[in-house]
Amino acid sequence: MFTFEEYTKNMEKLTSQNPFFSSSSVDSVLEFNSKLSKIALDTFKKNAELSQEWSKETLNALENLTKTQKNPSDYSKVINDFITQQTQSSPKHLAELAEIAKKAQLDTIDLYMTAGKEINEEMTKTAKKTANKTVVTTSE
Repeated sequence: MFTFEEYTKNMEKLTSQNPFFSSSSVDSVLEFNSKLSKIALDTFKKNAELSQEWSKETLNALENLTKTQKNPSDYSKVINDFITQQTQSSPKHLAELAEIAKKAQLDTIDLYMTAGKEINEEMTKTAKKTANKTVVTTSE
């Protein structure tokens, strides 16, 4: 069984021999994770703001239901008004939620596409460097 020191030593040896484990690669991963986290947090914030707004609208509409009405028929009107308001605001809020999700999805796709392009360029550079260092001999 490996001890922690042996494991660390072997990992250092492995990463020092592999050009893809360079400090620039680690920095790229950290930068990617930072950008991805920012997309997620921005999306969560917008979602929370929209949910809060929707909740406030609903609670304000519910206030009218708690008021005492003079005629019994007034209760049905208040309930009908509440249902109408909810029916009208729900599609609007759901569309806004869909837009938030769509933006997050597009931002994420863009981030992955950019990262893929950068990785491809880095791999090409590394492969060229490695190929230039390698001497190929042919025997006849």
